[in-house]
Amino acid sequence: MTRDELGAGIVAVAQAIDVAGFCPSKSGNVSARTEAGFLITPSGLPYAQTTPADLIELSLDGAVLSGARKPSSEWPFHAAIYRARPEAQAIVHTHSPRATALSCTRRGIPAFHYMIALCGGADIRCADYATFGTPELAENAVRALEGRKAVLLANHGVIALGASLAGAHQIVAEVENLAGQYLDILAAGLDPVILDEAEMARVSAKFAGYGKVG
Repeated sequence: MTRDELGAGIVAVAQAIDVAGFCPSKSGNVSARTEAGFLITPSGLPYAQTTPADLIELSLDGAVLSGARKPSSEWPFHAAIYRARPEAQAIVHTHSPRATALSCTRRGIPAFHYMIALCGGADIRCADYATFGTPELAENAVRALEGRKAVLLANHGVIALGASLAGAHQIVAEVENLAGQYLDILAAGLDPVILDEAEMARVSAKFAGYGKVG
């Protein structure tokens, strides 16, 4: 994929999550790995106005390689995840409403539904809180993402990673869906039945065979 094609894909995903209501007040960001580092969306620019030319390429240690704009303030966790997870080719971060609401309780999402397996394991963890844009947040995110493709950030939002932009986008959308379902169960005063690890392992294997896990 050329840089122009990769940039167009990043902008398409950023605009899609914006239209879906996942990025209030210009929040959230999208990146994709490059040979030299990664391309990421700029800081403070509405996604509806963003073009591939507005993207910034950074090295994995945060040095600006190309681009005239300021990169997203969350670039540290993108860089940290790419360093820690060689298989990750794209990262999508949102402040989607229901997943963010759940993150403010500092609780993750258990395996109440088999679609949790899309996110890489038997649950979706909630990373410890740290101020946005800090190395501490990056460290907490990487730790909570071990063996997973998605994580809630306490009092903050969601991170999803994928083997492609489409995969990361699919996962972050499913996290919002699952968070909404889980909150509805809790709001009804019901106790969800949690699927055991053996069943989640079977589901994960089926997803891999169907090519559903991005």
